Amino acid sequence: MSDSLLATVFVAILGGALRVSTPFMFVALGECLTEKSGRVNLGLEGTLVMGAMSAYAVSYHSGSPWLGVLAAGCAGAALGSIHGFVCKLPRVNDIAFGIAMMLLGTGLAFFFGKAYIQPTAPRLDSISLGAWTGNAKLTSALQIHPLLLIGIVVAIIMYWAFANTRWGLLVRMSGDSAASARAMGVSVDLVRFLATAAGGFLAGVGGAFLSLYYPGSWNQGLSSGQGLMAVALVIFARWNPLRCVAAAFLFGATGAIGPALQSVGVTQGYYFFNAAPYILTLLIMVGSAGSKNASRDAPGELSITK
Repeated sequence: MSDSLLATVFVAILGGALRVSTPFMFVALGECLTEKSGRVNLGLEGTLVMGAMSAYAVSYHSGSPWLGVLAAGCAGAALGSIHGFVCKLPRVNDIAFGIAMMLLGTGLAFFFGKAYIQPTAPRLDSISLGAWTGNAKLTSALQIHPLLLIGIVVAIIMYWAFANTRWGLLVRMSGDSAASARAMGVSVDLVRFLATAAGGFLAGVGGAFLSLYYPGSWNQGLSSGQGLMAVALVIFARWNPLRCVAAAFLFGATGAIGPALQSVGVTQGYYFFNAAPYILTLLIMVGSAGSKNASRDAPGELSITK
């Protein structure tokens, strides 16, 4: 492959990483917050889909895509609140109930979203950071969406808050040792409820990106399992919000390999490269299963560590 083709592939992967990584980032940050409090929410796949549908519907009816983003976050927070409330009840397994919430979220989205498959809703605008280059391909690749920047800011705030604020200490204490938190007078159930609701809000916003920016439409196969892959991403990032951002870019780049190669005429093995994010997820799960570092960094109260 010539240097020009390699450069084209690199630019395409860069642009794809910036676009594809955003939903991964928001879902991963939401799950990171939830798991830091000691709870697992596998229902974020359903939250992502429900957020995408809610954002598209509200944008279509209101004419404002940013109202759609807010609606997506609220829908995600509602599903997260249900998960947080039910999981505090005795003998409720958060993993099993998370699967039920995933089915509920996707089912509600498919049911209420049938009317919005054909109509076109106003979409979110992007910011061009590559116009100064004079290169059309680079300009197209460097179309940055404000939600990407917001996600990075959220990750930085979360990282700082976990280490430097009372709120962050309460979340970490609830996730590491519920008994110690209760001995200090902390309402562990309340902390986990709020963390799960906030995590659902972030995942819902990630869904809004899917339907209102990239790929920018509503259909029932929109998420392609990104919500579930984000759980593996959090383990790979070892429950660190900043590492979640880096891992999201890695997942986004692997997802962009197939389209990038197709753009330069490489069609052999195209479907294999499209499966790259799923293969990466499998490798991460296998690798983290025996990782001492992942086990050391995991919140002690998570059901997956017991």
